Parts: sequence; structure tokens; C-alpha cells
Amino acid sequence: MPKYKKTQQAFTLIELLIVILIVSLVYFLGFSGVEIHKSKPKALTPLNLKTLILDSPEYAGKASLLCLNKCTICLIRPDINSPYKEYEGTLALGNIKAYVLDRDDILEDIEYERYDDQPICLKMDFYPNGSSTQIILENETGTYFLPAHLEAVKTFDSTSDARTYWLEGAQLVSDQGDYY
Repeated sequence: MPKYKKTQQAFTLIELLIVILIVSLVYFLGFSGVEIHKSKPKALTPLNLKTLILDSPEYAGKASLLCLNKCTICLIRPDINSPYKEYEGTLALGNIKAYVLDRDDILEDIEYERYDDQPICLKMDFYPNGSSTQIILENETGTYFLPAHLEAVKTFDSTSDARTYWLEGAQLVSDQGDYY
């Protein structure tokens, strides 16, 4: 009778260790140069200004935003006692003009002071209840009404349209107080 040779059906320990060593070397050589990057904040625009500030790590219930030099630099601080820090995202605010309504409901340009000898183009405060400074912003891309509360930012063709919208909203709020 012929003798049959037994076939080997498993790897030896040495073979397994060599395979693990080769796979490890390939993994470390292939991924050693790969870094995980944090995603940068979105560009700050009039449409997303409130959302990005309220979602930013600097917002801890109250924050102030200060934009300087035709809105090419923006600074943010989490509370009144903290120093301003530069906003880390990109800016797409353009040459913003800010407007508010005076006590006679006339649209008025806001003339801010200076900060570190640079002209301020925009200043907004954000409060613990999610509200902010109510303001109309205008630049070359359009006119924007930023409401005081959680309402979405509205876009308009002109500042007079934004003013009309502001006044209609104010009238609705005052009408809701009529209980007598």
C-alpha cells in the first residue's frame, strides 16, 4: 500500500506573525502622512450670521460680535468681561451698512465708533434666550433683515422694503398685547 503524505492545513505561528508584521508596516507607512483636519467654520454672511454665532463655541449664553475695517476682520467675545478674539472662519460680509429704526420709525444709518483705531462696520449682541440685536444690513449682494428672535433672516430688494417688514412685525407684536 502506498503511503499518503499528510497535507498541512494550518499556518504556523511564525507565518502568522510575519503576515501581521507586513500588514502593520504597510498600514503605518501608508497612513503616517494622513492627518485629520477639523472642518473650518463656514463663511460668515448676512444670511447665516446669527446661526453661526449662536452655534459657535464662543457663544455661552451671551456674545458680542464686532466687525472692523469694512468688515474684513471680525472679533467675538463670549461675555462682557472677556477680551475679543478674532473670528476664525472666513468672512463674506462685504462692505456692510447697518441700519436701525429710530423712535420715529425712520431708517437710520448706524455710525459706530472705533476699536483699536479701526472703524467699526458692524456690532451685534447675542443674548441667553437666543435673541440678538435687531438690524437691517445692506451690501452689494442685497438687503437683509436680521430679526431679534429666532425668526429666519429675510432678504429684500431695498432697505425701504426691509423697513416696511420690520414695522409690520412690530405692529403685530403690539397688537397681540391688546387684551382690553
